[in-house]
Amino acid sequence: MMREWLKEPGTRTLTLGMGCFWSPEALFGALPGIIRTRVGYAGGTTDRPSYREMGDHSEVVQVDFDEELVSYERLLETFWTNHNPVNINGYKGRQYQSMLLYHDADQQQVIHRVKERMEADKGLLETEISPSTPFFLAESRHQKYYLKRYPDALVKLTERYPTEEELMNATLAARLNGLAKGYTNLARIVDEIGRWPMSDSERTATIELIRGIRW
Repeated sequence: MMREWLKEPGTRTLTLGMGCFWSPEALFGALPGIIRTRVGYAGGTTDRPSYREMGDHSEVVQVDFDEELVSYERLLETFWTNHNPVNINGYKGRQYQSMLLYHDADQQQVIHRVKERMEADKGLLETEISPSTPFFLAESRHQKYYLKRYPDALVKLTERYPTEEELMNATLAARLNGLAKGYTNLARIVDEIGRWPMSDSERTATIELIRGIRW
């Protein structure tokens, strides 16, 4: 098994809700600097939520990113540029909610600063902003949802990531999920892989793998 990235001190976490979590996972997974994406449930108090029994939680995406490659502020701009909170808040109760869960005081300050700046152009952004709460992983069928619609991609990737957990946490899977949804293209991914911290042989094998997938 090859891991493109290890979680290092420069890695930070963003937790967000933008309605149904499938598309936001693909959107953020397509961005250079994103290390890992996972979908799940957070923001509420219900113990052990599931898709069928979510309680007062919302669908969220948890994103690990390298702050040397992409800033928290840039990710917040992407968040607010790609959805309208008014259109989703309250739909299906709290299942779909515009939400940012900050992980420290610095993130809280940046959220409010970016929100104030963007509201000058977009108007009131009715996003719930709260301290982080426990994050509960969603069921496996929801992880990398768009990528899993391509059987040939799964067959080829399973050779490298033999377990569901390894596939879910893989940087490459995040990019390809974004590709499957149309948020990026193969040329951009190949160009980025050229800068990933891996050996030349791993890089060549990775590029050959993704070029061989039948989409």
